[in-house]
Amino acid sequence: MTRLAAMLLAAAAGAACATAPVVVAPTVTPYEQKMRWILTLEDQRQLRAPGAGEPSLPPAIASARGRTAVAPVPPRPPEPDLLTLLGDPEARIRRRAALAVGRVGLPDGVDDLVRLLAGDEEPEVRQMAAFALGLIGDRAATPALTAALADTEPLVQGRAAEALGRVGDAAAAMPIAGMMAAHVTAGALDGLAADDLRWPAPAAAEAVRLGAFALVRLNHYDGLASALLDSSGMPVSRWWPVAWAFQRVGDPKAATVLQWLLQGDGQIGRAYAARGLGALKDASALPALTAIAGNAGDPVPVRVEAVRALAALGDARGAPPLTRLLTQPKEDANLRLEALTALARLRVPDAVDLYVDLLVDPWPALRAGALAALAATDPDLLLTALSGLDPDSDWQVRAALARALGDLDAARARPRLDVLLQDADRRVVAAALGTLARLRAPDAVSVLTATLEADDFGLRLAAANGLAALKAPAAAPALAKAYDVSAEFDTTYVARAAILAALAAVDPAGARPVLERALDDKDWAVRVRAAELLGGDAAPRRPAPAPAVPALADVDRFIAPAVTPVAYLDTTRGEVQIELAVLDAPRTVASFIELARKRFFNGLPLHRVVPNFVVQDGDPRGDGEGGPGYTLRDEINQRPYLRGTVGMALDWADTGGSQFFITLAPQPHLDGRYTVFGQVSQGLDVLDRLRAGDVIRSIRVWDGVSWIGDQ
Repeated sequence: MTRLAAMLLAAAAGAACATAPVVVAPTVTPYEQKMRWILTLEDQRQLRAPGAGEPSLPPAIASARGRTAVAPVPPRPPEPDLLTLLGDPEARIRRRAALAVGRVGLPDGVDDLVRLLAGDEEPEVRQMAAFALGLIGDRAATPALTAALADTEPLVQGRAAEALGRVGDAAAAMPIAGMMAAHVTAGALDGLAADDLRWPAPAAAEAVRLGAFALVRLNHYDGLASALLDSSGMPVSRWWPVAWAFQRVGDPKAATVLQWLLQGDGQIGRAYAARGLGALKDASALPALTAIAGNAGDPVPVRVEAVRALAALGDARGAPPLTRLLTQPKEDANLRLEALTALARLRVPDAVDLYVDLLVDPWPALRAGALAALAATDPDLLLTALSGLDPDSDWQVRAALARALGDLDAARARPRLDVLLQDADRRVVAAALGTLARLRAPDAVSVLTATLEADDFGLRLAAANGLAALKAPAAAPALAKAYDVSAEFDTTYVARAAILAALAAVDPAGARPVLERALDDKDWAVRVRAAELLGGDAAPRRPAPAPAVPALADVDRFIAPAVTPVAYLDTTRGEVQIELAVLDAPRTVASFIELARKRFFNGLPLHRVVPNFVVQDGDPRGDGEGGPGYTLRDEINQRPYLRGTVGMALDWADTGGSQFFITLAPQPHLDGRYTVFGQVSQGLDVLDRLRAGDVIRSIRVWDGVSWIGDQ
């Protein structure tokens, strides 16, 4: 071969190499990895990972002759980006990504959700897009949500109505009512029993339910009336959401409707009707409410609401059945406590002897209630009765006494209050500090300021709240110092957040440097509160939160669980079984199970029992201020608060921890505000028997493989 031929052959070979296509296999991201991205971005409250979507330059390669060539650019590997996942080929990923965008809550996600709502072929994805737009609450979504009221699927219509209620645009009320009326006319509510708690209900009924709740948020009685009342002005159905809506909307025109519902069947709607009549102060309902309160044949939840309504009416003619309830020890304990509270509100002088007798009742809650009732009705008799009694052995009763002293004048209250300020139980001292501020005692500011140096966060919390109430600018330097100390040593957010709020209240200008430092607080919940307190144009960046507990790896098993874990609560009144909602709230469920593994809940008393509302536990302090030493982000989902629903207690957004509550009746006003992470499957009757002071002996969880917690 000649030299020229060899050169030509080499050139041809080089040209062939230069033009040969580079085949790069596409990157396929598994479902599980996409879910990890979603969970991580939710934790960070970000729509995309930092740097995601930024272009990168192709790498330069030096040739053998010293010239620079550009290497073929392989496709960029997928990156964590919620907005990209909204276009995922899998509907389940698009649906889950839409929820995540709503949970993140940034308006940057609105346009993409609107496109999903208008154009996705899957109804499940469209309805989740509507729900997510409601979580964000941006009015820019109003036109798209209003258009979705005419979607072909009733559930999409209902979720659009729900979102419009959250956005708060009153102009949407009548379109929502029109959507509801069409379903009602077509028979959506026909055949539904008054206490039907199925979820989801039939799709058209769900649309009516969600629409009714939206109209309540919009405070629109006329919309409710046009959709849910017949030609005679009475409800088209006794289904409980109808009763809830008319009692919650707060319009005097609802009184006649509520009186009709009060005489119906079932117990949930009747209870709501009684509550609504009390809130409206409808004096004409007095005879019916009095009869229900005293009728042992009526369900306890209905009687509880009748008792509360009698107190709200403020008419002493409602007192006799309340007095009779207190004299009958065999009546339901929680109902008797409600009667005591109602009598105290009515300030019935003839009941004071009964209050004195209850000061030695075996149940601490009744003793505490009697103290409050005496303080409100006859303060002199309270002091006389106390002089013949030893200090109560139960800290909650002593704390109740500290609060009750706030109804007295400072001169008479102070000797007793000074004793309680020295109580051995710091929870009692905290209550006494609150009363000291309420009485505006001359030395209140100095005592509260000194307490900011206490080693107990509950005392510092009470001191900060008291100083805020007193508007004491002289305390500003001490509050600033207390924040810095708390930020360094406290494992819980509550004292720091209260200190920041107090500082903003007593010295708004001087608070700014401390609030700006708090934007870098170790706890996400405190950073959120600091941003809120700065407000307006000063509202700062929202730094990503510290990693939640437990770590993300511990949540992996809940991305595609084979079974639903079940928690077994052994209480002093019996066992309650809870199916844990791993798909809807994996982070919250993982934390709950980990705490059960550590036996965190064992032996904790129920610190809050409100009949017909909730029972609450999970506080190691027992005063409502304790927690596990970390906070969880909210995992707001579409599950409604029905009877037996388990939710995460909060102070404000993203302050979940160990405290949880179980609803005793439907509570639609909690929907979309508190994380639902379980539902009672057995033991509802046990819930009805629980009362303040009862104990959770243990919690164990079956996760489909093994038992976690006590056997």
